[in-house]
Amino acid sequence: MKKMVLFLLVVTRLAGTLVAQPASYDQPWRPQYHFTPPQNFMNDPNGTVFYKGEYHLFYQHNPEGQVWGHMSWGHAVSRDLVHWENLPVALHEVPGDYMVYSGSAVVDWNNTSGLCQNPDPKDHSCPIAIYTAAHEKKQAQHIAYSKDRGRTWTNYSGNPVADLDAPDFRDPNVFWYEPQKKWVMVAALADERQLVIFDSKDLKSWAKRSTFGSAGDTAGQWECPDLFELPVERTREKKWVLIINRNPGAPAGGTGVRYLIGNFDGEKFAPEIPDAPVLWADWGKDFYATNTWNDMPTSDGRRVWLGWFSNWQYANVEPTVLWRGGLSIPRTLSLRRYADGLRMVQTPVRELEGLRHEKLKLKNMDVAKANERIRKSGFKGDVYELEVELLPGKAEEIGLRVRVGKDEWTVVGFNPARGEVFVDRTRSGEVGFSKDFSGRFAATLEKKDRAKLHVFVDRSSVEVFANDGERVLSDRIYPHAGSDGLELYGAGGLVESLRIWQLDSAWK
Repeated sequence: MKKMVLFLLVVTRLAGTLVAQPASYDQPWRPQYHFTPPQNFMNDPNGTVFYKGEYHLFYQHNPEGQVWGHMSWGHAVSRDLVHWENLPVALHEVPGDYMVYSGSAVVDWNNTSGLCQNPDPKDHSCPIAIYTAAHEKKQAQHIAYSKDRGRTWTNYSGNPVADLDAPDFRDPNVFWYEPQKKWVMVAALADERQLVIFDSKDLKSWAKRSTFGSAGDTAGQWECPDLFELPVERTREKKWVLIINRNPGAPAGGTGVRYLIGNFDGEKFAPEIPDAPVLWADWGKDFYATNTWNDMPTSDGRRVWLGWFSNWQYANVEPTVLWRGGLSIPRTLSLRRYADGLRMVQTPVRELEGLRHEKLKLKNMDVAKANERIRKSGFKGDVYELEVELLPGKAEEIGLRVRVGKDEWTVVGFNPARGEVFVDRTRSGEVGFSKDFSGRFAATLEKKDRAKLHVFVDRSSVEVFANDGERVLSDRIYPHAGSDGLELYGAGGLVESLRIWQLDSAWK
């Protein structure tokens, strides 16, 4: 940015702790419906859990600066996955001893840990956080518990609860395994590209049961694993999905999220097809370190996740002021059967629809006519959602240019010859802060005769859900002020339908 913007900070007293918060979430490039920290650096989402009407979101956070360091768990809560209330830092680094790395959280409904203390004799529950204590030469797993709905946290006196005396043993993801009435932990030996599976009856004593790796990976690290069941659409079938966050080695370069589909017996995970090609959850550049919500209400039944909206290739140098880093929109997961097998699909959570204000609706017209209607409507914006169905016809390529300004735009396109949906941010605005930022990122679709694109545009991001979540591309962008135009391209193509919604800010 050419102009420095001054910000006023207000100090809010929450749970006895002073928390500095920006006077508004209206700074340049500040997303309006994605989560970002009030200030300073953030990366991985941690400890996503639902408890007593609130979605808890913890995250890797540097309370002292805008680059990685002093890692602690930041904290926010929401009642709808859209509007967030910032709370004080939940778990702090211990200077000179350890930083608090990534992990998960669960609700200990029946007080298996013996750590829950509630004044209500009928309520035996409390939330438990499981995190990596990253010492200088080794990493081990700790737990902490809360007696006040997650507002304050106490470290367990018997920590660590799992220790392999290894320098790269991290990112514990814990869940309740109902068939055997026990807790299961999946953690990473990052540099060895190996996962370790443990179990426990009380969250305090863990036994190693199996390892998994390296599943064809020959370089880089494995981080932030997850293991959960997903339904297969239009059937009663369920399959286990193992998530491996890969650093580096993703299709677009740098960090990314791969997954395997298979079976889990309480001790071992086995891929359904051992030599299957590597599957990726997102084909954009900026989706990593995913975390799914534990303890969703049984009446809901969804498996919802979100990821860190950045890439380690440039996370410390992104050109924002006051804050750095953010998260994707929350997404609902399921499995869908295609010609080449089961694949995981993602769709935006329905709660986001509460931000909508419809601005334009079109049907069955060529690209030139659709652009004329967009111009006549006067639509411009940097915070909106759209759905468009495109038939390429005679066009070699068809799609959208979003955040259009003087000599800059981001392309969301479809190439029928290649069967590719793609995002091209080569001319998206500020791109020179990293040699790894600029580029075109693509994914192949099963059907190549048309494309249905569900696109979320925010002040510094584009997320594309193609063909009802078959492929997703998540990319940060940094357009200059005034780059708020929208246009279609692809002469000879047909716009079968187009709907545009302006979205409210979730922070007002």
